[in-house]
Amino acid sequence: MHIVIMGCGRVGAALAQTLEQRGHTVAVVDQDPTAFRRLGSGFSGRRVTGVGFDQDTLREAGIEEAGAFAAVSSGDNSNIIAARVAREMFGIENVAARIYDPRRAEVYQRLGIPTVATVRWTADQMLRRLLPSGAEPLWSDPSGALQLAEVHTSTAWIGHKISTLQEETGVRVAFLTRLGEAVLPSSQTVLQEGDLVHVMMRTDEVEKVEAAFAQGPEEGGH
Repeated sequence: MHIVIMGCGRVGAALAQTLEQRGHTVAVVDQDPTAFRRLGSGFSGRRVTGVGFDQDTLREAGIEEAGAFAAVSSGDNSNIIAARVAREMFGIENVAARIYDPRRAEVYQRLGIPTVATVRWTADQMLRRLLPSGAEPLWSDPSGALQLAEVHTSTAWIGHKISTLQEETGVRVAFLTRLGEAVLPSSQTVLQEGDLVHVMMRTDEVEKVEAAFAQGPEEGGH
């Protein structure tokens, strides 16, 4: 996958290096050309000097071929504008914005832009939004047979009950992250846009579960 990152601070540089090591192509955008020094001489991706929400700059970074976009500059406003341009102008599905103000993060979640507030920020959280499948489990039992993980959920599940999701995928929903807060759902809880779904599942069924979550509910399932 090709991934565009706006912001070449410590977070952006670390993210770029990690993604490249995982075999993805990466372009990093920053207004300050000296910031690219953080990438090191081993980085083979694109370095694009410019404003990360400028459409021409994004095109130069390969946004039209990208599968994901991360906005991790030092400015909340720049990050959210860039994330919305990537989502709305270029149709990028896997978009994440780093937000310093948790109150703002809640507003942006409602706009359908997954946000990672700095106080909770980890590289794993950001990677999970950019690479929806195959992320590391949050927990696994000593035998390795069961694991707790966040599973990327198709927007087709929005409006459906947790009970339907569990019945059709064979998992137990452990909790949701909704607007930055952990929620213990009941079987009657209805999935909303922006919900992150954390499930308990058998380790040998991870690929099957991810496929079911990505596909959406069966015809007529409510």
